[in-house]
Amino acid sequence: MLIGALNAMTAKFSDNAQQWQLLDESGHVPAEPSYTELLQHATVAQNLSREVLRLTAELAASPHSANRAGRAALAHLARASTMSAHATSHFAETAEAALGLPRSSSPTDPYYLKNRMVIDHATARAYLRRTSETLRDAAKELDDHLDFHRFFRAPSHRESPVPPPPKPSGRHRCPGPTPTPSQGVP
Repeated sequence: MLIGALNAMTAKFSDNAQQWQLLDESGHVPAEPSYTELLQHATVAQNLSREVLRLTAELAASPHSANRAGRAALAHLARASTMSAHATSHFAETAEAALGLPRSSSPTDPYYLKNRMVIDHATARAYLRRTSETLRDAAKELDDHLDFHRFFRAPSHRESPVPPPPKPSGRHRCPGPTPTPSQGVP
């Protein structure tokens, strides 16, 4: 179940990193970038980040976090939590800069604001990609652990070997040799 959730989130982060674009087809920041669209990037990134934090908290509270694979997956999820939060803040800063463009007082302000927007948006997308990779690594860690246990699974009750008969203890006396059928029994 956790592996499936991690794989789904991996795909969401990766898809958003690829789909969310700031630059137009000519490779420039639009004259009037959409604050609403850029804020939507921040909102969706924040919701995804919240999901990563939730999964991280669930794994941390589970008994699985005590084994090697659980600890390794938890370390990946902790990194993913941090990176996804950084993505959210950079998307929010991109949106904030878009609001400042129309109010620029000097002719150089739009140039610097647009450059800041490009850098913040690209950084946010990079954090989404790295979050996706880290989530993938966490899922792989858990999946490898499960494969190991499937390979070396414990025998079921039907497959369990019959326990050996109890050995005689030294406290009882042996009655002597058991007669064979040819000796006859009185």
